[in-house]
Amino acid sequence: MELGVTIFATDLSMAPAELAREAEARGFVSLYVPEHTHIPTSRKTPPPTGDAELADEYRRTLDPWVALATAAAVTKRIRLGSGIALVAQHDAIALAKTVATLDHLSGGRAVLGVGFGWNREEMADHGVDPARRRDRVREVVLAMQALWSREVAEFVGEFVRFAPSWQWPKPVQQPRPTILLGGAAGPKLFAHLAEWADGWMPIGGAGVREALPVLRDAFTARGRDPETLRVVPMGILPSAEKLDYYASIGVTEAVLRLPSAPRDEVMPVLDAFARFVA
Repeated sequence: MELGVTIFATDLSMAPAELAREAEARGFVSLYVPEHTHIPTSRKTPPPTGDAELADEYRRTLDPWVALATAAAVTKRIRLGSGIALVAQHDAIALAKTVATLDHLSGGRAVLGVGFGWNREEMADHGVDPARRRDRVREVVLAMQALWSREVAEFVGEFVRFAPSWQWPKPVQQPRPTILLGGAAGPKLFAHLAEWADGWMPIGGAGVREALPVLRDAFTARGRDPETLRVVPMGILPSAEKLDYYASIGVTEAVLRLPSAPRDEVMPVLDAFARFVA
């Protein structure tokens, strides 16, 4: 089982490039950062954490792809991922170009962590109907896959349409960069995952052991090899016992949570987590 890290990257936190360099030096295999384009001040949608107030970092997030590009420029091995990207809020053609460019310039290290989204006000400002966001995400991802893998690509869907087109650069990873789908276990999520993703990115590890046989069956039903499935729980506060358990149930990569804070607060935590790498 591999170990990565995630941070809520903001204008006040340790810079992603600096963190990526330090994490790579300590043997971590990945860095993930989240996405919010903006946070409407109306708080009709409750915080996903269950807290009474939405944490300040949600309104201060960096653009994940620009942040990861800066990290790519100063590292050689560490994978660079969105954890997660709000794909429904993007234009498929533009996002395909962005992700492919990161993968190209990083030498094949981009990971697209995909989420369906929770903030209804944020979606509304992007013209996204929350009730249809899963269908929109599916089309955006399938359209991007066409652009990444075909010399001439076209797509005709309900939400995404484009005529036969060229788009370069192509990702180094073919036929697509690694795609991880976030969300709670269930038949709808697993059907999406088996159709167009490479792995599952749950928040934490609760319920993963019980869900994995169902997910593997969904992979098999789509004619895919369940041995290729990636299981990447996100935002873990680690202990030796917890990590041993995750490894024993088939988790392929555990992503450890760092505080959204300046360097002097992040580095002691990163160093403490580094003992688990060996």
